[in-house]
Amino acid sequence: MDEQLIQELKQQLLNEKEELEEHIKSFESETDFMEGTVGELNSYDQQHPGDFGTELYEREKDMAFKGRANEQLEEIEHALHKIENGTYGICERTGQPIPNERLKAMPTARYVIDENMS
Repeated sequence: MDEQLIQELKQQLLNEKEELEEHIKSFESETDFMEGTVGELNSYDQQHPGDFGTELYEREKDMAFKGRANEQLEEIEHALHKIENGTYGICERTGQPIPNERLKAMPTARYVIDENMS
């Protein structure tokens, strides 16, 4: 694989990592804020049921977004580790090179696409 392409993809991964870390921090600060409002949710009789449902939905949505962001961060860190140890761009299943076009589209790709399976 071309060293220049690897460096470009590494920089892209580092940029994405930084953005995700900032995004996760914002979820954590919102979670800290929202934990301070738990008393409001426990005071069900003082809150309209629709407001209670909306608040619960928003909390669950934020938790799902944070979970997905953490998964993406793990994939990025895995790809960066592979760059460092010289195994980036090699399919983890078959050992074949992953096409450059696939890596450009998805720098965290771990596998080649088996066109016979589609």
